[in-house]
Amino acid sequence: MTETLAVHAQSISKRYGRNVALRGVDLEVRPGERVAVFGPNGSGKTTLLRILAGLTRQTKGRFWLHGLDLSQNRQSVRRRLGVVAHHPYLYDDLSAEENLQFYGRMFGLEGIPARVEQALRAVGMEHRRRDRVRTLSRGMQQRVAIARALLHDPDLLLMDEPDTGLDQDAANRLSEWLDRERGQRRTVLMATHDLRLGLRSCERFVILSAGRVVHRGDCTNQDLAGFEELYARHVAATA
Repeated sequence: MTETLAVHAQSISKRYGRNVALRGVDLEVRPGERVAVFGPNGSGKTTLLRILAGLTRQTKGRFWLHGLDLSQNRQSVRRRLGVVAHHPYLYDDLSAEENLQFYGRMFGLEGIPARVEQALRAVGMEHRRRDRVRTLSRGMQQRVAIARALLHDPDLLLMDEPDTGLDQDAANRLSEWLDRERGQRRTVLMATHDLRLGLRSCERFVILSAGRVVHRGDCTNQDLAGFEELYARHVAATA
């Protein structure tokens, strides 16, 4: 089964000293599928995505990305993986364009100028390409971080609160980009507090609470008000 799934996680647990962030999480995401991960603060959303991205190690459990074990195939997996995290992973003293050029060289990409242009346009930052990152607002930095994650055209995109710090225009651009991506080959796993964004952008959802998956479902035909009640009920049951 592992070779046919974009994400296959089995019994993922994470402990920080006495604190348990994840408790036996199982997750399966098919290639080309988009899955929203909902949950309150402290539910384990960020921890789960950080483990899948290789930014932290699980205490127990195993996972595969496109059939590959990250611990044994780090370079191969990273070339197929894009990550949007809370930290933008950009160099403050480089411009937006220079940051993307650097990451393009790091990935050994061909046609870097065209890729940089395409990525900047996708997030509406082509007019600020020469501005140093430290002079950009938090929302603009997040837009450049999304461009960085898209630069090498990854098969799997992990997005942890991608709308953090975005103004309304940028948030609309993000929603529009996710809409354009619908039906494409890229797999998206997105953790978000924004129930509306997650339901609109994804086919399936999971709800995390207290480090456990407490509910799974289909985003199709979900009424926002009804989903808010469902979400609150499942979260309250594990509070």
